[in-house]
Amino acid sequence: MSDRASRKVREGTVVSNKGDRTIVVAEIKKVPHPLYKRYVARTKKFYAHDENNECGIGDFVRIMETRPLSKLKRWRLTSVLEKAK
Repeated sequence: MSDRASRKVREGTVVSNKGDRTIVVAEIKKVPHPLYKRYVARTKKFYAHDENNECGIGDFVRIMETRPLSKLKRWRLTSVLEKAK
């Protein structure tokens, strides 16, 4: 039970769904610049497993860390929070 609870969860926007059962999710974080103290947007991309090919580009999704599924995929889709308009 505690092992399941320790898995990381991220939320982000789908930027690509070209692969079969694979999506690329971009997480945007605002971090303060070390010198200028202004907030700068930093983007991190995650490859996630989408079992039913249900996501489209622009969807806001939640992904969860899992065992390695391929060379780059270490995440899986848990839910689609908001469909793209």
